[in-house]
Amino acid sequence: MDSSLIVRPARVEDVARLARVIVRSWQETYRGLMSDAVLDDPGLVPARERFWTAALTDERYRENRVALAELDGQVVGVAMSGRPPDLEAAWTRHLYVLYVLALAHGTGAGSALLEAVLDPDESVALWVADPNPRAQAFYRKHGFVADGTIQVGDGVREVRMLRGVPPDR
Repeated sequence: MDSSLIVRPARVEDVARLARVIVRSWQETYRGLMSDAVLDDPGLVPARERFWTAALTDERYRENRVALAELDGQVVGVAMSGRPPDLEAAWTRHLYVLYVLALAHGTGAGSALLEAVLDPDESVALWVADPNPRAQAFYRKHGFVADGTIQVGDGVREVRMLRGVPPDR
């Protein structure tokens, strides 16, 4: 891990930087998979600011874990995990967000963020865009396996990946 990389819990005062990192990451990751009109919508950053404000202040999300990665003082990544949306799920945690700007790929930021929001002994599910070979390889490296479940939302095909979930779930 780069010595200038810092991973820490996100705070309310980070909301604007979190929103900008998410939008830039989406633009880097989903260009060609999502509509340019969505990715370039001037209202996207303010919408993400509202989302992160709620995620960090609303009592409903108190069990979420939110972390950010800074490289040389610049926020380059964000991760968030929480309860599964389906409380009957066979896993105890859901990874909702993990984005790292392209300029920070290979720095260890993704792995550090994953460790910051997930305990190694928790069973976890996540959705990852398909195709997104880099992200899928990252998750496989960290013990996640695609379970064959697919969903499509906002025109993006996603595959579900699990870690620590018994095969007979």
